[in-house]
Amino acid sequence: MRAAAGMQREYYERTAHAYDAEHVREGDEHHLALKHMGGFFDVLGISSVLDVGCGTGRGLKYFLREKRGVTVHGVEPVAALIEQAVKANLIPANLITKGSGEALPFADQAFDAVFECGVLHHVKDPNRIVREMMRVSRKAVFLSDENRFAHGSPFSRWAKLLLYKAGVFRGAYRLKTLGKGYRLSEGDGLAYSYSVFDSCEALSEWADRVILVPTDDVTAASVFHPLLTSFHVLLCAVRDRGDADTVVRNEGFGR
Repeated sequence: MRAAAGMQREYYERTAHAYDAEHVREGDEHHLALKHMGGFFDVLGISSVLDVGCGTGRGLKYFLREKRGVTVHGVEPVAALIEQAVKANLIPANLITKGSGEALPFADQAFDAVFECGVLHHVKDPNRIVREMMRVSRKAVFLSDENRFAHGSPFSRWAKLLLYKAGVFRGAYRLKTLGKGYRLSEGDGLAYSYSVFDSCEALSEWADRVILVPTDDVTAASVFHPLLTSFHVLLCAVRDRGDADTVVRNEGFGR
């Protein structure tokens, strides 16, 4: 596991200077996810937010511009990406903490909301990070990430879903990748097979409701949308009890 994590870190160190040019596009799936998150911030009265794996600061930059009343902070393990965030994207250095999502250096319920954009498919145990996100959040957790079940032919999508439900998908994927359990590409570095649906159960136990928002260019009239149709999905896990519950009811989102 350390070897794989080291490979991904080296990829980011090597490509940090060109990361935004290769991965950040106005109107892409993560940009749309950030816009939807901003709407939830208004409804839930979010005043502080943490970006886990903030990279070159895209999410921080967006909320600093669009949500001036919200305190933002990021955590990122790769020094080269932090340097790019500060020097190229002009993110104040004090807004980023060098650290790992597997052990967030913050107290329980330190932030109103916590989010990640495209981080979880790069780690071997994504739900370890999700559990940390739940620990430090008071009101909401947002995952903007991949959904393996909507990738490939219709046969491939159903096959992956059936293998997953049978509890043998991970083993099958290791066979497919000749024992590695991950894939390598110049465009994305080291990546695992992940779906935001993998984290639904854990987040459903923590949240009062889980909302799924397709964020890619798919128009699908299907009862399996977005499970089998959208490769990029924003998962919104909301705790609307207590003070937040009053806000949600007033906005018409109550149960």
